[in-house]
Amino acid sequence: MATQDFTIRPIESKADRKKFIELPFRLYANDPNWVPPLKGEALGLVTPEKNGWFSHAKAQLFLAERNGAVVGRVSAHIDTLALEMPNDQGFGPGCGQFGLLDAEDGVIAAALIKTAEAWLRGQGMNRVLGPISMSIWEEPGLLIEGYDHPPTIMMGHAKPEYRGWIEGAGYRPVKQLLTYELDITKQFPPIVQRIIASGEKNPRIVIREVNKKKFDEEAAIILAILNDAWSDNWGFVPLTPPEIKDVGVKLKPIVFNDLIRIAELDGRPVAFMITLPDLNEAIMPFKGNLFPFNVLKLLWWLRKPKVKTMRVPLMGVVKELQASRMASQLAFMMIEYIRRTSVANYGATRGEIGWILDDNQGMRSIAETINCDINKVYQVYEKAL
Repeated sequence: MATQDFTIRPIESKADRKKFIELPFRLYANDPNWVPPLKGEALGLVTPEKNGWFSHAKAQLFLAERNGAVVGRVSAHIDTLALEMPNDQGFGPGCGQFGLLDAEDGVIAAALIKTAEAWLRGQGMNRVLGPISMSIWEEPGLLIEGYDHPPTIMMGHAKPEYRGWIEGAGYRPVKQLLTYELDITKQFPPIVQRIIASGEKNPRIVIREVNKKKFDEEAAIILAILNDAWSDNWGFVPLTPPEIKDVGVKLKPIVFNDLIRIAELDGRPVAFMITLPDLNEAIMPFKGNLFPFNVLKLLWWLRKPKVKTMRVPLMGVVKELQASRMASQLAFMMIEYIRRTSVANYGATRGEIGWILDDNQGMRSIAETINCDINKVYQVYEKAL
């Protein structure tokens, strides 16, 4: 596609994929709040052989070039499992996605979006959601509030002007994803402490740490709860074994027994909470490169991380308990136990919970009850094709 003084083409090689992941390093070079991803991880995201998501999805990446230099990029993709979901949960039949949008200016961005739409239309899609990069479980949504501080691990960043570019292309907001922050050095309000104390007296409840030596077994327990707990949520697409395998390889180095809890009721696992030390704090100075010396720095850091921030990317309670008082009691207990551990064992002072759907009143109520404040807002957009 030739437009103005630049061209847009589908990527065709491994060298093109490297160009694709390199562009943000130039565009965000002067942004103090952008965290350069590890280049190997970024490359793995867009390489079918290295990302289990491609076992049920397909994608086309596009580069915009001017005089041989890359000036923009975008992905267009279709998740076959998302096509099977109900329309009122966000995806559904005929719904494709775009993501990984970066561009030097609005003209290039508009042309890239049109190119992604044309590819999706050619694949039989009649609706598009975005930006979603690339799975809903990776970095969904465009940052629209919270540009003034870096994102935590597995969260995205964007330039403020991107919002106008996407909305100018005819997209309407369809869902907001919120992250909450809190000072974890402070005790929770008395009412929360009473709920926790009551739970501790209940012999039916056990809140246990995971056992990393039984990683696959513990992951299977968490996956079963997750796919049940989140199944009615907007944007839900079930996680598959290939994705879990890849996520396990990626996250296992920052999985610590005392930061992941499983709640059991009458001996049955019914809830979980995953907390991760903010790896972004460690890798931000690396500028995307592990070698030759940063890999040693990272390995040393992983021995016993000391971080400012802990992030809770996922927690869930089985569906049958979600409307009960037990659900919030289990959540408060897991949050409190991990709060204590984070401060005592890792030196953390700040927690971040999310993302949370803007209409998830149960989780928003829990966050607000423990005195959390919204610190970032991500917007997902929709357009008919």
